[in-house]
Amino acid sequence: MTGFSVAWGILMLIILLGSGKGLQNGMEFNFKGTSKNALWIWSRRTQVAHDGLKAGRRINFTVADGEMLQRKFEDDMDNFSGRFQLWGNFPVTYQNEYGDFRIEGIMPEFKKIQLVDMIQGRYINELDIKQYRKSVIISEAVKKHLFKDEEVDAMGKYIRISGVPFMVVGIFQDPEDKDRKQLYMPLTTTQRVFNGNNRLTEMAIATNATTVAENKRIEDEVRDLLIKRHRVAPDDKQAIGIWNTLESFKQAQGVFAGIRWFVWVIGVMTIIAGIVGVSNIMIILVKERTKEIGIRKAIGASPFSIIRLVLSESVLITSLAGFFGLVLGMGILALASAALRQVAVENQDIQRAFFDPSADVGVALWALGILIIAGLIAGFIPARKASAIRPIEALHDE
Repeated sequence: MTGFSVAWGILMLIILLGSGKGLQNGMEFNFKGTSKNALWIWSRRTQVAHDGLKAGRRINFTVADGEMLQRKFEDDMDNFSGRFQLWGNFPVTYQNEYGDFRIEGIMPEFKKIQLVDMIQGRYINELDIKQYRKSVIISEAVKKHLFKDEEVDAMGKYIRISGVPFMVVGIFQDPEDKDRKQLYMPLTTTQRVFNGNNRLTEMAIATNATTVAENKRIEDEVRDLLIKRHRVAPDDKQAIGIWNTLESFKQAQGVFAGIRWFVWVIGVMTIIAGIVGVSNIMIILVKERTKEIGIRKAIGASPFSIIRLVLSESVLITSLAGFFGLVLGMGILALASAALRQVAVENQDIQRAFFDPSADVGVALWALGILIIAGLIAGFIPARKASAIRPIEALHDE
């Protein structure tokens, strides 16, 4: 029973550490598809009347807004991309195949802000922008939908978007959602073909900030510039929306750092409870074996040999039970991880919440080492007590 309590303690520690890692993996997966230090900027309607303009006015970003931000924050940003998103799904056809998909016009730098994995071909480039090329990159899910025959190479083929032919120049996979049916086109082409003029629905900035404070400063300065440029009331918090990914990422990391500390406290307290049990059992064993110890000492056993005897039994209990709990815990986590991977094949949403629970083997072995040392400490007091028993008293013990 003492061994069970020790095994249970280390098992719980491993399971808790693995569960914490699984939750952290789910959180990090939600940031997998975007730059960690990005600012996403979009426009909404004003909520406050200002400068002679009524509330409820729609703010519209333009290419000029993007150029202004690039000039003003040249030293603070690594990449910038305007974005023109066509609301709703648009009809896309290839020969006799048809589907409604999401379409966005982007700039080449968007690849370094909204991260995708290129499976085939290339991304949108500068020539596409300057020459208003009718180029398009499609997600793997769109390719499978429009090109039913797996043998057909989609590269160089023309698909029709609202009746307008576009050439497929690349196929990508979204790391956040492998089933996302998305198409990207050159920003300038999208604006021209779909009557966007020079409007932008969103702007994205990848800053070179390394701290939340730096990114927050850039966010505040960007907001102030856009507020003044579009004559928005300073206290109107709804007209211009900005998502600071670095701030959100650090906040999430802080939460999980707290969870990890909580897990360690619970796990260590559970192990301590098992070690206390070992110490108590060893005290009882010493008392029950008083005559045996007396006989050993009577025939010449040294106090050190008695201490070694008790300590070896204490370490044997903690090490064997601890190793069993460690192996069992790692096995449970491995089975859970394999099961979640199977589920993720059909439903990727599981990866956003809890995925790949695992415990670092080094940390686990370190915990086992601490457990063995604790077993030595737990057995030392009863060992000292046993070594101090006088043979004559031990032999008369009832």
